[in-house]
Amino acid sequence: MTTTTLPTGNAPTTGADHGWRVAAIGLLAVRFVQGWIYWGGATRRFIYGPQKLNPHDHWMAYKFQTAMPGALLGTDHIVAYLLQHFYLLYAGLLIFSAIELIGGFMLLVGLYTRLAALATIGLSTVLMLLFGWQGATCIDEWTMASSNFAMGVTLLLVGSGAFSVDNWMLSRRPELAQKTWFRWIGGSLPLPLSDGAYKKFALILLGVAVVFILSTYNYYRGSIVTPFHGGPISPGKHHIALDHGVLNADGSVYFHAYVDAGTPATPSHVMRAVLMNSETGQVIETWGTSVLAAMPESDFQNDFAYQQFKAGKFGFFGGVGAMATIHLPSMTAGGLLPPGQYVLSLTSVNEHVWKLPIDLEK
Repeated sequence: MTTTTLPTGNAPTTGADHGWRVAAIGLLAVRFVQGWIYWGGATRRFIYGPQKLNPHDHWMAYKFQTAMPGALLGTDHIVAYLLQHFYLLYAGLLIFSAIELIGGFMLLVGLYTRLAALATIGLSTVLMLLFGWQGATCIDEWTMASSNFAMGVTLLLVGSGAFSVDNWMLSRRPELAQKTWFRWIGGSLPLPLSDGAYKKFALILLGVAVVFILSTYNYYRGSIVTPFHGGPISPGKHHIALDHGVLNADGSVYFHAYVDAGTPATPSHVMRAVLMNSETGQVIETWGTSVLAAMPESDFQNDFAYQQFKAGKFGFFGGVGAMATIHLPSMTAGGLLPPGQYVLSLTSVNEHVWKLPIDLEK
């Protein structure tokens, strides 16, 4: 590879330049697959399944909300903010989908290949930070994001080869071979770097990839410097975090619930709630399945408009990412509870139990 003798158009290549173009041609399948992954995902929303971008349907916002429990580097707060500001949310999802559509198409045809590859690296990074923790049987989203990240880095370094729009443009306008900008964002020529500079650039990208991939893998599953573990956020077992409990003297309860783990494919059902005096062990109130299933909508003050808590056949339920302040009415006629320490426990259909200590003050 040199920076002084470069092929133009369809001119024959020799030496290092020939090897470069052979390598790029050998990566055509990688370019096609990377392009199709993003092109296919975007066309499902824009063309084949437009309901995914229809806010009056079960659209992408629901999936977006499921990312919150395990999102990295504070991106869960960004998700929550967008979910509460519809126009920013809608614009963000449209822009993300448009980048997928345009970037995927550019890779498929080899148009400004390195620029498109850089875009897919950014998309893969965002997807890793948001959804990398998900996957009930294995970390499926991590696998997809890490593979796409590596493919994007490879295409950024190597380019598109002879079978590309970049190469066609070069054949029509040979002077593009001398344009630094074209060689950086196109893909039919080597990067405008010396051998040493190119090697350093490639090693830097390798280092970024290794750190990014291994650190996220170790965080989600261990097996590198720590034993294997299921991750700080379970993608398969539902968990409901309880806080801000308020117990009234008549036995009614208000509390905040957040489904902060589990698979997005199914919601978490709560079939029984029990209020107990933690000092004496006395059961004060019990809300069974039939009572919870009949709770009115007014008993659920949901934080978001998408994944929500609501009453259902087996009690009340909420999808992953759902947050709400829930009211359990008093089931005992008359009488006031004495001040003391109490505990509210929720039991799911899978017999998982979540507890919330509540103090009833004077």
